Amino acid sequence: MFDLHVSKVATMKNDLLSGLTVALALVPEAVAFAFVAGVDPLVGLYAAFMVGLITAAIGGRPGMISGATGALAVVMVALVADHGVEYLFATVVLMGIIQVLAGVFKLGKFIRMVPHPVMLGFVNGLAIVIFLAQLSQFGQAGEAGWLAGTSMEGSVIDVAWMEGADLYLMLGLVALTMAIIHFLPKLTTAIPSSLAAIIVVTALVLGLNLDTKVVGDVASIAGGFPSLHIPSVPLTMETFWIILPYSLILAAIGLIESLLTLRMVDELTETHGSSNRECVGQGVANVVTGMFGGMGGCAMIGQSMINVNSGGRGRLSGISAALFLLTFILFASPLIEKIPLAALVGVMFIVVIGTFEWTSFRIMGKVPKGDAFVLVLVSVVTVLTDLAIAVIVGVIVSALVFAWEHAKHIMVERSENEEGSTVYRVRGPLFFGSTANFMEQFTPREDNDDVIIDFAGSRVCDHSGLEAIDSLAERYLNNGKKVHFLHLSQDCRQLVQKAGSLIEVNVVEDPKYFVATNK
Repeated sequence: MFDLHVSKVATMKNDLLSGLTVALALVPEAVAFAFVAGVDPLVGLYAAFMVGLITAAIGGRPGMISGATGALAVVMVALVADHGVEYLFATVVLMGIIQVLAGVFKLGKFIRMVPHPVMLGFVNGLAIVIFLAQLSQFGQAGEAGWLAGTSMEGSVIDVAWMEGADLYLMLGLVALTMAIIHFLPKLTTAIPSSLAAIIVVTALVLGLNLDTKVVGDVASIAGGFPSLHIPSVPLTMETFWIILPYSLILAAIGLIESLLTLRMVDELTETHGSSNRECVGQGVANVVTGMFGGMGGCAMIGQSMINVNSGGRGRLSGISAALFLLTFILFASPLIEKIPLAALVGVMFIVVIGTFEWTSFRIMGKVPKGDAFVLVLVSVVTVLTDLAIAVIVGVIVSALVFAWEHAKHIMVERSENEEGSTVYRVRGPLFFGSTANFMEQFTPREDNDDVIIDFAGSRVCDHSGLEAIDSLAERYLNNGKKVHFLHLSQDCRQLVQKAGSLIEVNVVEDPKYFVATNK
């Protein structure tokens, strides 16, 4: 019993300390994404607090961190520019409703269809995106400051870089932060190394009065408790049609990013989260956020990595991160604004190193060329556009590669039996990609009057395959031949039998053989 009690205390301590670490790292990112979306910094901070708190409490993945993200911000910017921030709040509410419906109808299970090469490309591209976002911190303050140099999820486009002593100081503090995070766990695990690094570097900068950029140089994070704010938009169909396209896109992006992050945290912690529950949790969080003046959000893979690596495993880690963030906003903004950005950059660089799948370089020559191509493609598209588009492109290309490869596997063997019938034995999957090759291997004019086509070695996968069988039967009918189909599935028989008495179908059932069942 004592060991169990100690274990619970240690777990709570890890969750609280990792939550504090995550909260510190959330501040500059929430502010940055608010600027990207064209809204006030507090709109991003409130979203980070409310989305993080609600998803941690009721979502499907303990230990996963959610908040305002760049993938959503780059979609929001056009809506805010054209219609104003009130339409954004209304859009976030509708986005949340759509996500709740996705969870209720159990659509989260479709994330299982994302192939492993797409997952590798996703995490590699994300690591590059996080890295590029941090490079903008090395820009000089002013017009070309650290926010002006970011686009999409952080791609550096035009940064006025630091020079001389300022640059060397920034690099030195980043290196010190990374060194503490790397070496401290070898000495003690009593405190998360990321939190210790932030505290040490902050104390060093304040103690030596070093002139370097701090959180306060980005924006003030002081504010009050978020209050109920029903979106001030006309309740008309015109408003609905304005916000609906944005809501659908944001809901899709948010769910894709959240569910892929869930899978990644599952692998890191060797546990299993609930994808459908996460959909509901994300949806409820966004509905509430939109009603309290927040910009909405989804899972944050970088912050989730910080949390997991700092020992955060339970729901308390996400809840405490959100509550610590609210505390910063309400009471501790003067202290938080003194944290050097270099410390937070160092933390994120460690996240980049831990996120990138370095083994992908080793396996590139050992996996099929199609998988290697998908891995690289998803990584590149992630950097150039956003995570959701990259995943969708990766899944589509993977499906096309799969179809192309398996289209070659349909084979038909022709022979004659003792009764003088022409016998075809079909082997391999019959689907949209293989129907053309399938049809080319039959010769109705040259075959005997009685033809047997045996599907015992084949699997009919889709409607295109069924249509091919129907067309083949019609070809034999037009040539005055009688055709018998053996071992067809129920779907196939129903389609062919629609021709009624025009086609004679002789189906031989084999109780030991099952193909394309409806189960």
